[in-house]
Amino acid sequence: MAESRIGDIDASSQKFLRGKYAICGIGETSYRRGSDETTRALGTWAIRNAMADAGLNAGDIDGMLSYSGNDSTFSPFIAGDLGIRLNFYFDVHGGGSSIEGLIGIAMGVIEAGMCKTVAIFRAMNGYSQVRIGGTGARSAVPISGDQIHHRAYGWQSAGQMFAPTFLRHMYDYGTTPEQVAHVKVAHSKHASNNPKAYYKQRYTVEDVVNSRIICKPLHLLDCCVETDNATCIIVTSLDRARDGAQRAAVIQSVAGRVCKPRADMHYQHGPISTVAGHYAKDILWPNAGVGPDHIDVTGSYDAFTFTSMLQLEDYGFCKKGEGGGYVSSGIIDLGGGRPNNTSGGHLCEGYTHGMSMVIENVRQLRGEADDSCPIGRDGKRQHTYDHAEGGCRQVQGAELSANLGWAMPGTGSAMVMAKDHK
Repeated sequence: MAESRIGDIDASSQKFLRGKYAICGIGETSYRRGSDETTRALGTWAIRNAMADAGLNAGDIDGMLSYSGNDSTFSPFIAGDLGIRLNFYFDVHGGGSSIEGLIGIAMGVIEAGMCKTVAIFRAMNGYSQVRIGGTGARSAVPISGDQIHHRAYGWQSAGQMFAPTFLRHMYDYGTTPEQVAHVKVAHSKHASNNPKAYYKQRYTVEDVVNSRIICKPLHLLDCCVETDNATCIIVTSLDRARDGAQRAAVIQSVAGRVCKPRADMHYQHGPISTVAGHYAKDILWPNAGVGPDHIDVTGSYDAFTFTSMLQLEDYGFCKKGEGGGYVSSGIIDLGGGRPNNTSGGHLCEGYTHGMSMVIENVRQLRGEADDSCPIGRDGKRQHTYDHAEGGCRQVQGAELSANLGWAMPGTGSAMVMAKDHK
């Protein structure tokens, strides 16, 4: 159980915030294409859902954080629409490695007395408006900053920029596309039991490797789904969270936007098959007081099948070079030893820049994964733990979760949460 595992690793480093803060509310919109709504409308929708989940009203929230970019809407506008007066807000430019870092910032500003309860949101029309690959309805964006370097080499999309890391791992360790395809197979199995998932079809390894090549070694089915959506989590002190409507997900540790020695051109500092998790793990695990072997469920960022594999490896869930064998062993499947992305993740549920993976792990720690298991007389889902045919997504006895956030090979964030037993 979590109580017996917390503190197994040296508790002398960064222990004073461990277990002091929690996620008390989660909310999301549907995951779809062609929302016909602004990011302002999507953001208010997700935050309202998170407030309802937590049992909070507008007067209970006085802080707001978001990660913006593309067609996002800033926090003060959405707060005003919801009747929330802010004592603190901050909108940062960022994507995949943002959420865990922002959770750490929320803990810090509450600790500093700047506010008491923080809503963190991400709203994006990632399919119908600004698509990450530079296409879509609003594709005419001026080239600036590090894009001047990337696009000179034909690196316009994320897949093009990350491909050298994936290929180098295959070269260094003999990793095969067939091994890594098991990430898609597992996540599609999980999504098939998720009523919110955009793609619910189950796939085989053969389906993945026989789908068309997008950018070597990435096949179409190695790539995430693009969707329009918004997501929100609410962070507050554990004491306040325990007064809320839901069981708290207790934050044990965060590592935010940890970089390799060169984040912009990480390939100039080898090995390029190593990602930022190699450095982030040295913050994450000592701060949490646990290690990879203690974790029951992971949420490893799956912009591509390869990103999940690389992070699971570099955070220490297997030895370096053994990531292909790890993800193809069955351990990341529901019913396996340590399921990953039990909602279907970015490959199948929807693309949220990592927020939905935190939301899913909160549900797992509550014991409330939304699946096709029957609802009991008490209004709660009666999980069967039949992952093969019964449609259950709940991990039995989930006590500790790890989220592994990815922006690019050179930058990443992470978080460990624990189930609250009070």
